[in-house]
Amino acid sequence: MVGSFDVLALDSNINGTMKPLPEDFNSMAFIRDHVPHIVGENGIGNGGAQNGTENGERKIVLGRNFHTTCLEVTEPNIDDEVTGEREAYMASVLARYRKSLSERTNYHLGYPYNLDFDYGALAQLQHFSINNLGDPFIESNYGVHSRQFEVGVLDWFARLWELEKDEYWGYITNCGTEGNLHGILVGREVFPEGILYASQESHYSVFKAARMYRMECVKIDTLCSGEIDCDNFKAKLLCHKDKPAIVNVNIGTTVKGAVDDLDLVIKKLEEAGFSHDRFYIHCDGALFGLMLPFVKRAPKISFKKPIGSVSVSGHKFVGCPTPCGVQITRLEHVKALSRNVEYLASRDATIMGSRNGHAPIFLWYTLNMKGYRGFQKEVHKCLRNAHYLKGRLVDAGIGAMLNELSSTVVFERPHDEEFVHKWQLACQGNIAHVVVMPNVTMQKLDHFLHELVQNRALWFRDGKARPYCIASDVGHQHCLCALHT
Repeated sequence: MVGSFDVLALDSNINGTMKPLPEDFNSMAFIRDHVPHIVGENGIGNGGAQNGTENGERKIVLGRNFHTTCLEVTEPNIDDEVTGEREAYMASVLARYRKSLSERTNYHLGYPYNLDFDYGALAQLQHFSINNLGDPFIESNYGVHSRQFEVGVLDWFARLWELEKDEYWGYITNCGTEGNLHGILVGREVFPEGILYASQESHYSVFKAARMYRMECVKIDTLCSGEIDCDNFKAKLLCHKDKPAIVNVNIGTTVKGAVDDLDLVIKKLEEAGFSHDRFYIHCDGALFGLMLPFVKRAPKISFKKPIGSVSVSGHKFVGCPTPCGVQITRLEHVKALSRNVEYLASRDATIMGSRNGHAPIFLWYTLNMKGYRGFQKEVHKCLRNAHYLKGRLVDAGIGAMLNELSSTVVFERPHDEEFVHKWQLACQGNIAHVVVMPNVTMQKLDHFLHELVQNRALWFRDGKARPYCIASDVGHQHCLCALHT
């Protein structure tokens, strides 16, 4: 079985003898009944209540396979050091796990992670506990840090987003969510009574921030493309003119890859009577924030405009082996939440205390190896391959949509959840998507398309099942179901 483990496991009995792991222990284990199909009228999926839930969302069942695929931790025997049996066991487990990771990497399409990287040159640093405590610009008493790399990376991003060295503050976060949490926290500290505005298709971390900070949050409608509906935004601003606005702008939405029109958002704020000293804009650029600057004729994300902060993920387009991100804000704003910490001999202005000191080195290494031209080349490759995939899907009679400034291809959700699991597709309602990253080649896309077309022939051969309708998700012009062809 692909990805299965046939290594030895420690028995949980007193003598600690070795025994084979269960045959069903499998890194690709799939819970077959965790997501039921949606079938609407005439066999056409419509994302309604037919799936057994009130709001049309598919069920997510947790915990079914946790203890059939986990590796238990057991106490070593007294003679383990002599026999070396435990070391051999662990080496075998790790070797098999490495093989399963390699296999799963070959079928990775739905999540925005660039898996094409080589940090072998940095292996020499993995023996050190590198911790960037406190403020990146203030050295603490802990000397095993990588601030010199971190500030170099921050300077690079500040230049990219047009903010001078003496005017910005930032740090390397542990993930994109932390960047959003920090950006919105800064906005809340600048405007304690401010209302958070975010489109319905904003990342879930934006609404998590609202809950964590007990902020009033107003959700804004979106267009079929996934972009914020600026007319609806202005209408809701006018309902709350007495309070400052803290606005989340998406530079690539999670599901559809839509880029909110920053200039139009600012215009609507001004039209609603909000002067620049009464609003704070955080730009969530988790994936596309680093790609957009290299797209011709794309709108510019710049601190020369009245924005307060920008965050991106480092493990997505850049490609890092550990989750990380970059958060940049204006120096004048971060003073609102900074506190000196004598214990650290530094200042606390971040979300987390300890921060991964290896992540800035990964980012620094990649930025130096690729530079602006390298990233530009990779962006163009991603966009080209995304257009190729979208065209091939439509040619095969599969409804699909691709936003102009995106490499996220949205299409009909496959009917077989095992197929979804195999290709690690991200799904929502009746749609799924493929995020074309630098490691996604045309050969991989051809392989995916071939399997998808073959499987569709099986799913629909008896006429009982039909392609899902995605008109309500992406517009009728992109839907190829029986109702819209």
